[in-house]
Amino acid sequence: MTTEGFTPAWWLPGGHAQTLWPVVFRRRHPLTLRHERIETPDGDELELAHLPERRGPRVLVLHGLEGSLHSHYANGLLHALRQAGFNATFLFFRGCNGRPNRLPRAYHSGDTGDIRFVIETLRADGRAIDAAVGYSLGGNALLKYLGEEGHSAPLRAAAAVSVPYRLADAAQRLQHGFSRLYQAHLLASLRRAYKRKFTLMPSPLKVDVDRLKSFRAFDDQVTAPLHGFRGVEDYYQSASCRRYLPSISPPTLLLHARNDPFMYPDTAPTPGELAPDTRLELHTSGGHTGFVAGSPTRPGWYAEQRILRFLRESIGRDRYPDGCRPRAPRHGGTRRQRGGNGSIATRKNRDGIPGTRRPR
Repeated sequence: MTTEGFTPAWWLPGGHAQTLWPVVFRRRHPLTLRHERIETPDGDELELAHLPERRGPRVLVLHGLEGSLHSHYANGLLHALRQAGFNATFLFFRGCNGRPNRLPRAYHSGDTGDIRFVIETLRADGRAIDAAVGYSLGGNALLKYLGEEGHSAPLRAAAAVSVPYRLADAAQRLQHGFSRLYQAHLLASLRRAYKRKFTLMPSPLKVDVDRLKSFRAFDDQVTAPLHGFRGVEDYYQSASCRRYLPSISPPTLLLHARNDPFMYPDTAPTPGELAPDTRLELHTSGGHTGFVAGSPTRPGWYAEQRILRFLRESIGRDRYPDGCRPRAPRHGGTRRQRGGNGSIATRKNRDGIPGTRRPR
């Protein structure tokens, strides 16, 4: 476990500022994507979005609760992966691609079946996934999948950011203080999605979702019964990734902030709970999927640059065809600067990552 390497933006003090600023103000990059729909074994469909094909490793990107391609972290990571020379595939969880899915069920925090199906389908089609990155809910599902697979996991590396390792704790935390605004926003989106879907098909549930004012209530009366759990406690216990962490086999990076307003400071796992090849980077600040560095006019995005560096280190040279090594983004690479005595001076770039710089 380490807390080094990230210098939070001085102008975004606290977890709420780190969380909200990129949601509202971060510029979204235009992306060229090819969309693909695949039929699931249960008669539903999943949608994928692929960056333009190139030679090299492929990364699967998993979004958070009610996330999309427009989510700042997803857009930023896909842009960074493209700039660095990776293939990337973005998975829309069921019902998150702008239209309702076919079945009454949707998606949930422990939904590993769709991740497994996508990885196996693409591998059979000659498009094997080398690594995966998950944010928040998507990170929880990814870590649970890796723990379930154990040494059979087909990935070479994985990263997870701002994961709610204990779902019950996150549901409780979001009922207090300013964090209730996040809960209200996300619940409003969940209620809209529920009502939009069940105007097209009969609902198997007898529930007035407008009366559900907390995640615990929604998960107890909607998420759990729609997905075969006995109730909210069974759902939280079964879907939380924390107990699966010791069984993760591939090299895995966990990024977490103690001031994440979706969780408690002790939500992150202890070093004794981690598998040997899992690295937890626990920072004092960073908020929820924020990790903003730099200045107001030139903000840096630590999480995605750290993930890129980790992927290069973990996947290894053998996964890159000749001449196709990913190139570092202009603002996140390793550069050198000669000191007066000819030594190499280490400095932090604007993404808050220790790096080096060479004079021109």
